[in-house]
Amino acid sequence: NNVSAMETFLGALVDEGVKRVIFSSSCATYGVPEAMPLVESHPQLPISPYGETKLVGERMLRWFDAPYGLKHVALRYFNASGADPDSEIGEVHDPETHLIPLVMGAALGTRGPITVFGTDYPTPDGTAVRDYIHVADLADAHVRALRYLEEGGDSVCLNVGTGQGHSVNEIIAAVERETGKEVPRVYGERREGDPPELYANPALIRETLGWTPKHSDLATIVGTAWRWELKRRETGL
Repeated sequence: NNVSAMETFLGALVDEGVKRVIFSSSCATYGVPEAMPLVESHPQLPISPYGETKLVGERMLRWFDAPYGLKHVALRYFNASGADPDSEIGEVHDPETHLIPLVMGAALGTRGPITVFGTDYPTPDGTAVRDYIHVADLADAHVRALRYLEEGGDSVCLNVGTGQGHSVNEIIAAVERETGKEVPRVYGERREGDPPELYANPALIRETLGWTPKHSDLATIVGTAWRWELKRRETGL
């Protein structure tokens, strides 16, 4: 669906004379990394259908660039997280797959214990490490990317991450601090294909867009997510 929709979308842009597009790509295009932190020139060898479709999307953007002059910025998201600081917008998935809301559900008792997949990774506490980026910082990256293209910038792919990783255990501890509740958990085996660590080298986006994260410290991410979760449950959103 991602691929066919992307082709239709890009064709429509060309037909309407649009010359700039911002694409939500993903660090999933890298697959299992060979070296950390991840730079944009790292080989892209996705191991999931999602990552593969995002990679195809990036390729299609390049195909539409030279012949049609459709310039793009492909933003390779790392782990989008947090919620609007005013609790107006937040994440609601069915089924939920993101770690932070799953941990909060376990803390609230609205779901069973959280499963920690793998405790023997070569990381400081043995659990998997990921780069969490607040949605407000993601939004800022999009605005800056559009401004960059409007000012004549060339097509480019950019990592959107903080450059700092947090482990699953760190996320659980942060939720416990924010909520004052113990998070029930069980420990399982590693999931096939899950890399030990995924975190960005943000040098290129900083250089190209002048972007730096302002809301992506772990306390802000978890705090905004928790306030949104409480509002959602109070209002039935």
